[in-house]
Parts: sequence; C-alpha cells; structure tokens
Amino acid sequence: MAITDILSAKDIESALSSCQADDSFNYKSFFSTVGLSSKTPDQIKKVFGILDQDKSGFIEEEELQLFLKNFSSSARVLTSTETKAFLAAGDTDGDGKIGVEEFQSLVKA
Repeated sequence: MAITDILSAKDIESALSSCQADDSFNYKSFFSTVGLSSKTPDQIKKVFGILDQDKSGFIEEEELQLFLKNFSSSARVLTSTETKAFLAAGDTDGDGKIGVEEFQSLVKA
C-alpha cells in the first residue's frame, strides 16, 4: 500500500513544503495539513504500518528521523531535535518508541 492510497499527493506536497527548513517540523500542523487528522482510526493505522519500516509494531527513533521520507523520497530527514521532540510527544508510556495506539492519539491531538 502506498501512502497516496490514503492521503492526497497535493496535501502531502503542501505539508512537506511547510517544513523544508531544519527545525521547522511541527507534527500537529503536519498531520493537519497532510489530512491525516481527519482520517479514520483504520486509515491512521494503515499509515502507521507504512511508517513502521521494520514491521516491529512500533516506530522507533531511527524510523522517526526518516518520517518525512515516507511521504516523499526527496524530503529531508528530521533533525535530532525534531526527532526527539516528536518521540517525546508520542511516547506516552516511556518505552522509547511509538506504538499504534500512541500514534493514533498523537495524530488526533
């Protein structure tokens, strides 16, 4: 499944253009702009499955750093500061990774 099966290419382009500069990524505005905030829990779960590159059932810090590249191969990687802030926002149980329920909560925050 491609991410464009769930999200429109136009929305993805718009969301990526809003965070091209280092340290400009804001997950709340990104999720809103890309249209993920308005998707069903099942659709959000499918996007989680795409972001979970190693299929471990979690999005770890390394996968978060490459978060934007899941939307476009030409997108930048997140800075260390952005990655750590993103992880801290999503990791509600403190295990150092984001599970699917945590991701769904993060998207709807």
